[in-house]
Amino acid sequence: MVRLPYVTALTTLFSYGLLFAFGQLRDFFRRILDARKPSNLKGYAPICLGLEDFYTRRLYLRIQDCFNRPIASAPDAWFDVVERNSNDCNKTLHRTSKTTKCLNLGSYNYLGFAAADEYCTPRVIESLKQYSASTCSVRVDGGNTKLHTELEELVARFIGKPAAILFGMGYVTNSAIIPTLIGKGGLIISDSLNHNSIVNGARGSGATVRVFQHNNPAHLEDVLREQIAGGQPRTHRPWKKIIVIVEGIYSMEGELCKLPEIISVCKKYKAYTYLDEAHSIGAIGKTGRGVCELLGVDPADIDIMMGTFTKSFGSCGGYIAASKEIIHHLKHTCPAHIYATSMSPPAVQQVISAIKVILGEDGSNRGAKKLAQIRENSNFFRSELQKMGFEVLGDNDSPVMPIMLYNPAKIPAFSRECLRQNVAVVTVAFPATPLLLARARICISASHSREDLIKGLEVISKVGDLVGIKYFPVEQEKAMAVEKLKIQ
Repeated sequence: MVRLPYVTALTTLFSYGLLFAFGQLRDFFRRILDARKPSNLKGYAPICLGLEDFYTRRLYLRIQDCFNRPIASAPDAWFDVVERNSNDCNKTLHRTSKTTKCLNLGSYNYLGFAAADEYCTPRVIESLKQYSASTCSVRVDGGNTKLHTELEELVARFIGKPAAILFGMGYVTNSAIIPTLIGKGGLIISDSLNHNSIVNGARGSGATVRVFQHNNPAHLEDVLREQIAGGQPRTHRPWKKIIVIVEGIYSMEGELCKLPEIISVCKKYKAYTYLDEAHSIGAIGKTGRGVCELLGVDPADIDIMMGTFTKSFGSCGGYIAASKEIIHHLKHTCPAHIYATSMSPPAVQQVISAIKVILGEDGSNRGAKKLAQIRENSNFFRSELQKMGFEVLGDNDSPVMPIMLYNPAKIPAFSRECLRQNVAVVTVAFPATPLLLARARICISASHSREDLIKGLEVISKVGDLVGIKYFPVEQEKAMAVEKLKIQ
């Protein structure tokens, strides 16, 4: 829950208002100057037009050095960030040959598999030699190797569902699957903070879409009751099917889904459940089986379970795990399976190897250690940030922890100052978040040592004081009082 202080809200609104006013003024004079210039596009409608284009030109470009930073190494606990410079006030950025070694607090490398691994890397290299980098074909033609079949069986076993299907891209897993599952005459009820891939998939399905308040089972029940009573628009016929879509960990909030309560509501009203575990699978739960394991939910109670291989498993692509009937339907109707090139064999092998490490099938206990480490690292880092007075969103055990920035001037100030002190963070603003709710999103990894985390906390604390984003210093004062009592 965002606790936006009143003064912060006013100053943030004022800052955006000021930027908007000056941007409009600059556009006004630009139109006057451009009116005298000859144009070969006279009579054409502008391709880029509207408030989002204005936002990109007048706000985003001013701070674009804080985004899309190129790296020159594996995204391990520390990585090399390529330095860039600009000679035209950030309109264009130019890469240099210099790199800076930075603490990586931005990548989704939750279990540390994205870097070289003693078990995974040799097997990935061997699969590259045997199968090459690409199958150059779709699964239904010549792009189905024994690795793909093995991974589908392994994912189904790991998740606890009868069957699974693979896709080459995590985003497409949602945006292409949802229209295959439901269409006109159906109803999708989506959490208000679901990922853009879910939003676009729902829009493209042709189904009616309704939204319930974020992570609020009571409001979900109200929406379900109202929609079932009213039926389809105009005709008021019963809905052909109803699907409720939620996420395991919400990527911009770091919050865990209230899954048991939501499943209870869905069962009551006979609605299907679709769970996106992109950020939770492999990262939470005693054995890495995600939010279901952590919250004590039987996977059999969830109809469609989606996840990606881009976070905890250090690869690419995504999966759907469900009943054999649903998977059979998807394999014969989903365009992303029928027309898209299959996952790269080395990427498939990476996931197979990573899951085997997590399950302990590599003959070691490294998987259990990684899971314990990310849980310990996440909870330590979150508690320390809160003690410092930062407004940190999310729940315990979640490796995603957003630090609220709010003010547009604090977005580049926080990002640039952290980078100057060799800490790479990800700042997130509109359109990925609401305009007034900009934040820095910290992602913790099992590969971070305690020294790494302390280094990151020291830098973030200093920058937080400098930029002025410790919105709740009372938390810091409480922590200091507790420390004094312990000393006495």
